[in-house]
Amino acid sequence: MATDPRVADLVRGGQIRIALFLPQYTKDSATGELRGLGIGYLGIELARTLAARLGIAVCLMELATPPQALDRIKTGACDMGFLGIEPSRAAQVDFTPPFVQFDYTYLVPKGSLILGVADADRPGIRIAVVRNHASTLALGRLVKHAELVGSDLPDAAFALLHDGKAEAFAAPREQLLDYAARLPGSRVLADHYGVNSVSIAVTKGRPEWLAFISEFVENAKASGLLADLIDRGHLHGFRVAPRVGAGS
Repeated sequence: MATDPRVADLVRGGQIRIALFLPQYTKDSATGELRGLGIGYLGIELARTLAARLGIAVCLMELATPPQALDRIKTGACDMGFLGIEPSRAAQVDFTPPFVQFDYTYLVPKGSLILGVADADRPGIRIAVVRNHASTLALGRLVKHAELVGSDLPDAAFALLHDGKAEAFAAPREQLLDYAARLPGSRVLADHYGVNSVSIAVTKGRPEWLAFISEFVENAKASGLLADLIDRGHLHGFRVAPRVGAGS
């Protein structure tokens, strides 16, 4: 089958370089192999499907934070990554239509009087967050009274809650459900303060790549591939993003 001319240069390069950041992956201590978690699991499986169709390899790039991934994509050091669509990011990279959605909420410790999202936005409340994560960017536009206490990595943000240095931890629901198991008596709130629409981010100035990969995303929704991956990954709280032009 002839290569689509829109990605002919990608095929000539022989690989797709994928930017992953914590907590999108974990690393096997014995083999050094990266294994996708949450969005990372979906992203890696989508990348492998795309690479198989193009007859090229997948190269996973191990990074620590969202800004590092954003910078690698922006400069062309990586070909794509999986990021929540945010206005500040859209100025630096291009986004396909979103492929998955999930909500943002809080984890609170045992005995907390924070029963809903609105209860957390009060003077004297400290909310642990991951700096520059989409969940934090969204929260920063909403909070008026509480203090956001930032850490670079999710485990460090959770430690603030665990050690009593924060009254709540803000993050995607699926991550918080995992952390709740590590803090007896803690609760993930039922309501939410935002919804994350996650997309494939590509380097700006590559409209042919963007068009090709956007079509791939829409086909992954329509074919049921994404729904199947969500089920196989046991990704509670994740849902396939609406198809472009599909209506409500």
